[in-house]
Amino acid sequence: MGDHKEQPLRVGAAVRRRRRALELTLAVVAERSGLSVPFLSQIENDRARPSNSSLEKVADALRTTAVELLAAADPACSVDVVRADGTEPPAHQPRTRSLVRGHHQMHASEFIGDHDAGREFQYRNDQLMYVADGAVEIEAEGRAYRLGRGDTLYLTGGVRHRWRATESDTRVIVVAVAEHIEAVRDRPRR
Repeated sequence: MGDHKEQPLRVGAAVRRRRRALELTLAVVAERSGLSVPFLSQIENDRARPSNSSLEKVADALRTTAVELLAAADPACSVDVVRADGTEPPAHQPRTRSLVRGHHQMHASEFIGDHDAGREFQYRNDQLMYVADGAVEIEAEGRAYRLGRGDTLYLTGGVRHRWRATESDTRVIVVAVAEHIEAVRDRPRR
């Protein structure tokens, strides 16, 4: 009662809208993502729920982020409670969940465990990483940063970075200005 949507989030329509906005065929997205055309069709028609890894591949192929696709999948609410699902992932099983639903000016995600440490991220707008538990190593602008429980790292929009958990039970909260917001402005050069 009082919670916005109790059912699982469906990203199919958001994936289809983004693909069509870029004027891409399913075949092109399949080639870019390494996923099959039938699987992508099932995702777009909400007959298949992509894993976090598959959603990231689709997002990369569509030149966006998984967080943006999830945000576009659900309408924004002025007040929304996002409940913990109560299930713990199996040991050493990474998990990602969105902490904010809908198309808002801010996104927040929780990463539990490790993820593809070789994957490089670059967001258009600013973001903040907060280590709730465990420890991470972040590589940004040619430097490595080690963060422990309670530490934060701020990244200006456009900074390429990658990160990895250095302890098994790591939990990282990432808060970012949404990609659809024009928060980065070209600074005049002198």
